[in-house]
Amino acid sequence: MTPSLATYIALPGTTAEAMEHWHDVFGGDLHILRYGDMDLQGMPFEPDPQAVAHSTLTMPGGVIAAGDAMGDDDYPLTGTAYSLLYTTGTATEARALIEKLEAGGGHTGMPFEKAPWGDWYGQVFDRYGVMWSFAASQE
Repeated sequence: MTPSLATYIALPGTTAEAMEHWHDVFGGDLHILRYGDMDLQGMPFEPDPQAVAHSTLTMPGGVIAAGDAMGDDDYPLTGTAYSLLYTTGTATEARALIEKLEAGGGHTGMPFEKAPWGDWYGQVFDRYGVMWSFAASQE
């Protein structure tokens, strides 16, 4: 297997919905494996068969992996200081993705505009609480 690095997000029972939404926004190749799709003998806990054990979205520019959180204390999204940074070729491409995330129930965290360092930059929180930062070097 070739080494790779992917962002992994544990979502509170909304992984399949979130991954399908992000697939609609960004495109790419989506794979979802539910606990009910595999042999659960020997598992140290009894997961909901419909819960997502592992999923990947291989999209232009990167990979997002995710699974359903198995407890209330698993990696909370709200109040964390992380974001996913998506760099596009142009500001127009970034605006189109931001609009899709907002149309899907997201909201602006920081307006997408010319930044002091010369590039375009902005942030949007999607309906799952994930902060997406967008950057582009040209209009």
